[in-house]
Amino acid sequence: MKAIKYIIATILCAVSISATTAQVVVDANEVVGKIKVMNAVNNGPQVSPGAAQIKSNAQAYKDAGFGYARLHDTPIEWEWGHTVDISCIFPDFSADEKDPKSYDFTLTDKLIKEIYATGTKVFYRLGQSIEHWPKKYGVNPPADFKKWARICEHIIRHYNEGWANGHHYNIEYWEIWNEPDIHTDKQNFKRSNSSMWTGTEEEYFRLFEITANHLNKCFPHLKIGGPALCSNLEWADRFLAYTSKRGIEFDFFSYHRYFSKMEKAIRTTNRVKALLDKYGYSNAEMILNEWNYISNWTGEFVHSIEVIKSYKGAAYTAAVMSNFQDSPVHMMMYYDARPGTGFNGLFDLYTAKPRPAYYSLYSWTKLRRLGTQVKAEVGGLKDFYVTAAKDENGKLALLLTHYTDDRNVVAPIPVTISLKNFEVKEAISHVTDRFKMHTETPIEIVDSKATVVMEPNSYILIELR
Repeated sequence: MKAIKYIIATILCAVSISATTAQVVVDANEVVGKIKVMNAVNNGPQVSPGAAQIKSNAQAYKDAGFGYARLHDTPIEWEWGHTVDISCIFPDFSADEKDPKSYDFTLTDKLIKEIYATGTKVFYRLGQSIEHWPKKYGVNPPADFKKWARICEHIIRHYNEGWANGHHYNIEYWEIWNEPDIHTDKQNFKRSNSSMWTGTEEEYFRLFEITANHLNKCFPHLKIGGPALCSNLEWADRFLAYTSKRGIEFDFFSYHRYFSKMEKAIRTTNRVKALLDKYGYSNAEMILNEWNYISNWTGEFVHSIEVIKSYKGAAYTAAVMSNFQDSPVHMMMYYDARPGTGFNGLFDLYTAKPRPAYYSLYSWTKLRRLGTQVKAEVGGLKDFYVTAAKDENGKLALLLTHYTDDRNVVAPIPVTISLKNFEVKEAISHVTDRFKMHTETPIEIVDSKATVVMEPNSYILIELR
């Protein structure tokens, strides 16, 4: 046998194999579908204001190719203190919503311009950012639901139709509010303490109805949806029962899930899909537009934040994208890309340089740009995930991840890979694990097969032609 040696990043020491049965099998001839946008994010880049202390992640943000940036919790970062939220853009609710002078688009214009400069599209959340403080300011029900809907209309016209000295971005996705159900599944819950919606659920249902109907009428070509569900599936059942009974149309159903164990997230997704089917919304896009690692929200919250910023958080991120690629989810949005926030595993606060999880999303873009998903199986390996893609020009890539939340798993595992119906001419690979961060490493391929030794919580991106 003639060995062909390539430079490829592995977590490992690569060894040649000859008669070993492959555990991971990739068949370049068996098309599965399209690689989805599993690596969109919440919020935009940090762009240097031009001061002497220059710090920016704009180039890395552009290189990552996130696809979409959802705008939520944006004003919580000091640099964007007066952006996106309805109360920031339309600060005086008693003002005339038809008068351009009633709106303050200045900083939101700047933010969206900088996002589009990176090649990323905007997914606009209409509503308010979360308020953890004792007194609530923006998360109370609007005084006039119909007026609130008309304000949303004019924001859309500003960014898509040039209204009020505006723009023509053709922003497609518009989401009505965020997490109106938050904490409603907790005992002794008080609406007045809600960090996202202090009104009743019936009031939110009515706000959604009025706003969705109005925006659908004004912009039938755009995608209108919500409710950015926090977690309460019983609430979601009642919401969908209401919208179905009232004949309310929406283009996407958005929801959130923070987790450490993959089966819990998939179970939630399947239940959401079942609810949409139950109430006649089978064609609505399912968008998981907040997700990240959480062991739990109490005693292990600090541990969870540490994981998010670590190599384990990077492996988790890669595993989630692979797992949900084969689910009913249409698109996912990692929370969060704002440097300095606890849930940002992408960029360092002080340097704005990439952290390990950045390269997970970056690697997924490599698959997306190839476009076509082909069959890839892990052969029964526990806690392993794989996704493979090809294009029409003879390129193939696979993302293989070993993610486990079992802290007792410490031993590396040898994995054999077999490539079917693909002749390797060139190859390159990158590895992220406890020793490496997107590091290029040698591998040996023999007769379209290779063995890699994968550390727990690691991943390898292999690109072939």
